[in-house]
This record gives sequence, C-alpha cells and structure tokens, in this order.
Amino acid sequence: MKMKLRNFIILIIAVTFVSGGLFAQKKLTGLEIMKKVYNRPSPKEMEAKLTMTLISSSGSKRVRTIKQFIKDFGKVEKKIMFFLAPADVRNTSFMNWSYDDPNKDDDQWIYLPALKKVKRISSDSKGDYFMGSDFTYDDLGDRNPEEDNHKILRMEKVNGLDCYVIESTPKDEDYMYSKTITWVVKDRWYGVKKDFYDEDGEYLKTLTLKKAENIKGYWIIVTVEMFNKQKNHKTIMHLSDIKIDTGIPSRMFTERMMKRGL
Repeated sequence: MKMKLRNFIILIIAVTFVSGGLFAQKKLTGLEIMKKVYNRPSPKEMEAKLTMTLISSSGSKRVRTIKQFIKDFGKVEKKIMFFLAPADVRNTSFMNWSYDDPNKDDDQWIYLPALKKVKRISSDSKGDYFMGSDFTYDDLGDRNPEEDNHKILRMEKVNGLDCYVIESTPKDEDYMYSKTITWVVKDRWYGVKKDFYDEDGEYLKTLTLKKAENIKGYWIIVTVEMFNKQKNHKTIMHLSDIKIDTGIPSRMFTERMMKRGL
C-alpha cells in the first residue's frame, strides 16, 4: 500500500503526453499509471516529525509540530498523529486506517483533549478542513485508483523530469472534487503536482511536491505545499527525523493511544 503523506502526506499523492520515443515500448493507460503510484514500493513502517505551517493571505504564519507513525498491516495501512505544539492544539491526535479494498472507505478518528473524547470522522465530514489547514480529512486518507476514471492528457517536463499528466474523475458523483489533474514522474511513480477542482468544476487548490528523498531505496515525500487559490491560503508540510522499519508496536494505532498520547 502507499502512504498518504508520502505522495502528499501526505498524502503523500500523485501521466502522459503521447510522444514517440517514450511510448515505443508500451503505452500505459491512465489507470495503470495511477496504480503504479498507489503500489509504489514503500517501507512497512515509518515514523517522523511533521511540521505543519499555515500561511494566511496576509503572510502570517502558524506552526504546528506533530509526531507521526505509519505502519502497513497488509490489507490496511494505519497512521496516527500526535500534536506536540503549540499549546492550544497539544495532545490532539488523529488516526487514519486506509484499506486496500476500493469499496471500503477510510476509517478516521480525532481526539480533542478539551472534550476528552475520541470522535469518529463521518463520511459527511471528510470534506472539512483538518485543523485549520488546506488539507481535508479526505486528503489525509488514501484514495484507491479504482475509485476514479483516469484519462491521459499529455506528457510534460517538471523540474527537468518527464511527467505523465492524468485527469481523474470520481465514479461517485457526490464526491467533493469534480476532478483532479496529477503530474507523475515517469519511472519513479510519485506525484510532483496535483490540481483539485471543486464540485462546480472550478479550480480550487494545488498540491506541489517541494522535496523528495531516496531513503534506504524508497522515494519518500519530504515536503509538500497545498495552496488554496479560492482562500488565498497555503499549508506546508515537512517531514524530518525520518525513521524506517524500527518496529512500531501495533498497539500504537488504537483509540486508547489517541487518548494517552506520547
């Protein structure tokens, strides 16, 4: 399975322009390309410090520090975040379980220390923005390629890298985005850019990869920026102190741990 903040974050997130030489061997379909993104090799476990910076239209910044753990259990990938700072969000936690089954929605929970209660995120609330950021709860999940129809638009170079450009439209007409357009690096299979369009078909926001690192043979998405054009607001997510396959216990991904914290 792939990890959200790895693409995105990332959620971590991720094309093509039919151009002679690049397609001499085999022409991939849009679905095949997005499956390569979804199934890109990833570590079984990862923990990291996540810094989330919120930048308003006036340029003012709010910085939030988070500890994040991710573990692949095979049929389900589990992620948990613990907010460490600032004081007004400290001890808040968020957990996401993403399933391989395209017919099964992600399960998500949030713990709010002021209420001393774990709240399950309903399907109706997944379009809400997460902790004042430009990422919805749904963005933090892991969308299966089978949930969308994918069309190859063209191929472009981004930062010197050949990228397939794929338009994805949801099979569910009630989905929060009418379409997305993703730029995916050929042969590396991670997204460098993703445009989101709202339910009315209007351009909403763009997710941009700022930095990726090859760590122990895995391409890890380290820094991403989500710019919301309609709100003129942006969120930058940056991973540091990344540790891979250190033996994260399964008990980490429970409601009890959400309440207990670190």
